[in-house]
Amino acid sequence: MTTDLPAPMPSPDAGPYWAAAKEDRLEIQHCGACGTHQFPPSHLCRACGADGLEWRAVSGKGTIHTFSIVHRAPTPAFRAHVPYVVALIDLAEGPRMMANIVGDGSLDCAIGDAVEVCFEDRAENTRVPQFRLAGR
Repeated sequence: MTTDLPAPMPSPDAGPYWAAAKEDRLEIQHCGACGTHQFPPSHLCRACGADGLEWRAVSGKGTIHTFSIVHRAPTPAFRAHVPYVVALIDLAEGPRMMANIVGDGSLDCAIGDAVEVCFEDRAENTRVPQFRLAGR
């Protein structure tokens, strides 16, 4: 995909998320105490407050909760990529995450569309989880 966009700036809790993405895996945190999956990463479970969260690979499947089509680039690095879709994705495992919808037909997406994870190359040898419309 692209390498001209900036690398992410991970929070201290997100190291395993970015390490998995670099290997084309979508991993999120799972709480062994209450069974909840959560995103974004945190040092404590948002549902029960337990610590010791585990990282688990998830299916990478979800649906579009809502989206916006960006027509004006927020920084010069994104100018060549407009228009593009920013969406909230409801993962099959429960959490909601923000990502781009990329690939064929992305600008024709709709709320409720099924999506699947894919990975986009970025600067500094990183990869970013994005989503494409399922079956395309």
